[in-house]
Amino acid sequence: MQENINNLDVYPEHLITLAKNPKYMGRMNAPDASAFIKGPCGDEMEFYLVINNGVIEDIKFHTSGCIATIVCGSVTAELAIGKSIYDALAVSPKNVMDSLNGLPQDHCHCSILAVSTLYRALADYLLKK
Repeated sequence: MQENINNLDVYPEHLITLAKNPKYMGRMNAPDASAFIKGPCGDEMEFYLVINNGVIEDIKFHTSGCIATIVCGSVTAELAIGKSIYDALAVSPKNVMDSLNGLPQDHCHCSILAVSTLYRALADYLLKK
């Protein structure tokens, strides 16, 4: 986490806890699909997918971004794992923000970055088929 220690008071405690132990964070060596996007704020997001019979069987994300970017990546992955490709396309930035319950308004773009990167990874898979 590269967030300035003085900025932590803008986040609810549950978001700080999630950022310290995010689910699904990491990289994959041989995913079925992957994507990378650099957001307008400078944060980078990567998604990696393993898809079996049209279902997301494994998922990882990686970012070196702020707390908001980390938690948005984690929740996006959690909302997509186990879903069919087409159901995963229904994951929205609003779903992510609602799941986080307390993401500061000025960090809503982080949910768009995470979901957009997921969509791009899904497109990568679909275009390879």
